[in-house]
Amino acid sequence: MTAVDFAAFVDRLADASGEAILPFFRTALSVEDKRSSRGFDPVTAADKAAESVMRELIRRTFPRHGVVGEEFDDVATDAEYVWVLDPIDGTKSFILGLPVWGTLIGLTRNGSPCYGMMHQPFIGEKFFGDGRSASYRGRNGPRRLRARACAGLEDAMLMSTTPTMFDEGERSSFDRVAGSVRQMRWGGDCYAYAMLAAGHLDLVVEADLKPFDITALIPIVQGAGGIVTTWDGQPATNGGRIIAAGDKRVHEAAMELLARG
Repeated sequence: MTAVDFAAFVDRLADASGEAILPFFRTALSVEDKRSSRGFDPVTAADKAAESVMRELIRRTFPRHGVVGEEFDDVATDAEYVWVLDPIDGTKSFILGLPVWGTLIGLTRNGSPCYGMMHQPFIGEKFFGDGRSASYRGRNGPRRLRARACAGLEDAMLMSTTPTMFDEGERSSFDRVAGSVRQMRWGGDCYAYAMLAAGHLDLVVEADLKPFDITALIPIVQGAGGIVTTWDGQPATNGGRIIAAGDKRVHEAAMELLARG
């Protein structure tokens, strides 16, 4: 099977997870704190319900596939196809009632991302791609996604999720980049990458990401003509320190500043 062959199934996963999540959004839901090394790390009943629904659909439809998810144990990670799931990327926004969150559904083949979707069920948007092309379906009608050209950092719009994701050295490196761009905004989580693919911003620089935070977004950004790597130019699939750009010139300039240590 090719990545395209999985597109209809990914739509099913997205719709099922959205149905599981939305009854919890903007309600008095309970929140647990996973207490990560970098502060408050919330998880809700909505996260667990959505991932459970997706895992069960995968198990029934593709029993030989592996699954990596945020909320439950990994399954068959050495399989040819492995699903990488983040039921609610942006849980902090979710619990505040802000719609800047999404469900990430990624698929790898032999360890490389081959398809990804970011679904925002409250707004009704789907961003998806296979690394060669990327598309959008939502309120503005279906369309192809295309990252925009940007000649240099001085013209670039930069986003990152939160300053707490950086350690002291990483924050110093990030600040060099942030001080060189036209505009910098915090907040966004997965939405920042979707907006980069849609041509609304130019650069995302982050750290401390897990595979389920980024795997689904790689084929979307790359399919829109952008680039996603680690800060030292390696594949981003395993997470860590991530840089995404819509134009390779901005990517190269930002990497140079990040590498100064």
